[in-house]
Amino acid sequence: MLEEFKKFLIKGNMVDMAVGFIFGGAFATVVKSMVDNVIMPPVGMLLGKVDFSQLFVALDGKKYASLAELTKAGAPAIKYGSFINDVISFIILGFVVFMFIKGYNKLKEPEEEPAPTTKKCPTCAMEIPVEAKKCGYCQETSL
Repeated sequence: MLEEFKKFLIKGNMVDMAVGFIFGGAFATVVKSMVDNVIMPPVGMLLGKVDFSQLFVALDGKKYASLAELTKAGAPAIKYGSFINDVISFIILGFVVFMFIKGYNKLKEPEEEPAPTTKKCPTCAMEIPVEAKKCGYCQETSL
C-alpha cells in the first residue's frame, strides 16, 4: 500500500495539480487585490463615496463609526460589504478561468477520431467489419 501511495504522489498529474493550487492561490490574491484596490474604489465613489469593505450591521445593538472600531470592541456583526467584495472577486476569478480554459481549448490540437472499424451493408443496413467482403447477415457480396 505504501508503494502504491508513493506512485500516486509521484505521478505527473499530482505534481501538476499541486502547481495549479499554488498558482491558483496566488492568482486569487491578485484578483482580490484588484477588486479591493482598483475596482471597488471607483464603484464606491460613483455610488456616493461608499467604501463597501466598511459596510456592516452590528448585532449587539450598538452603533460603531467604523469596522475597525467594531472589531476592536469584539462585537458580532454581519459584514455585508466584505461579502459584496468577495462576490465580485469570485465573478472576476470565474470569468478569467473561463477565458483561460477557452483559450487553452483553442490552442490544444483536436483529437484525431479513430478510423471506423465497421460499415453498413448497403442491402440490409447491418453493421459489418470494414474488411468484410461478404455480409454475414444477408450474404451480399457487392461491398
